[in-house]
Formats: sequence, structure tokens, C-alpha cells
Amino acid sequence: MDALGGELSVEGVDRDPDMVAACRARGLQVTLGDASALPFAEDSFDVAYCSFLLMWVDDPVLAVSEMARVSRGWVLALAEPDYGGRIDHPQALEVMGRSMARAIQEQGGDPFMGRRLRDVFTRSGLRVEVGVHPGVWDVERDRDELEGEWRAFEQQARGPSLEAMEALRKDWHDALANGTLLQYSPIFYALGRRR
Repeated sequence: MDALGGELSVEGVDRDPDMVAACRARGLQVTLGDASALPFAEDSFDVAYCSFLLMWVDDPVLAVSEMARVSRGWVLALAEPDYGGRIDHPQALEVMGRSMARAIQEQGGDPFMGRRLRDVFTRSGLRVEVGVHPGVWDVERDRDELEGEWRAFEQQARGPSLEAMEALRKDWHDALANGTLLQYSPIFYALGRRR
């Protein structure tokens, strides 16, 4: 039930048959499909939303237009990063953001999608409000997340030599241990409404 006492129904879409099967095995309602041609009729849903999707699609305007077509009003992009605005501190760690952005581009993604949301939603014919999620920099609370960030960097790093990676690892762990580590990638959202 939703907050007004009505029936709440959520339908997911994924183009990977294995992910669809895994979701269905957990009891989730998921359809095999692609963001560029959603397998639903017009006005099928009250809201269509995505997170960390638009940075990976070939044509984000088409994907948002499809979301607008199947919604009865609202289209939301809840989270799209912008590695161009990333802050790494201490300064010796700044190479991490550039390396991650390069790795995303090499995988076919757009690491700067966040800053493009207003343009994408406007070109899709929507009225849009765009903003950035606030950052939280409590190292103790975020320690697991920060360790996950380091693991992702190690897996995707492009450019740093083995010696440079060892120096970065030392700087990273020292800053994490003494509480000075700060990493912030702006994560944008867009709230679009059909005209």
C-alpha cells in the first residue's frame, strides 16, 4: 500500500536476462527490455525512474523520452554522477577521480552525465528540476563505503604505475586512518514532469 492507502506496484526493467532471472527469483516484478524501447504502453505508470542508468545508455534523450512515454506525468533520474566535479583530499589522491572517469569512458559510459541532466530532460520535452544530493563526510560512518571506493579504483584504475599505486594506497590508508580522507563525487538528480 502507498501512503494514501492505494495499491503500490513496482515494475523493473533490465536488458540482461540473467539479472531479470535473479530479480524474479527474489520475487520482484521485472521485465526483460531496453531503456531505448520500453516494453510498455503509453501512460502505464504514474512515475518512471532510474538510478545510475543514463550514464551507460547510448542515447540518454531517447531513454528519458521512453520513460516519459510510459509515465502519466513524472520522470525521475534519482542518481547520476559527475566525475568532473569530484573532490579527492589529500591532494595526492586527485589522480583517482581522473582515472575512474577515464575507466568509465573506456567502458562506454559518460562520467559527466550529472551535469547533462537538465539538457537531456529538456530535450526529452520535460519540465525539469535538477539538483545535487548533499554529501556526508563522516569518515567513521562511511569507512565501509570508502573501502569499497578503493577496491573499485584498484579494479578500474588506468594509468598509475605499480609504484604510483603503492604510493596512492599508502596515502589513502594514512588519510583514512587519521580522519582526513575526503572523497566527494557530485551525484545529481532530475525531477521531470510532462508538459
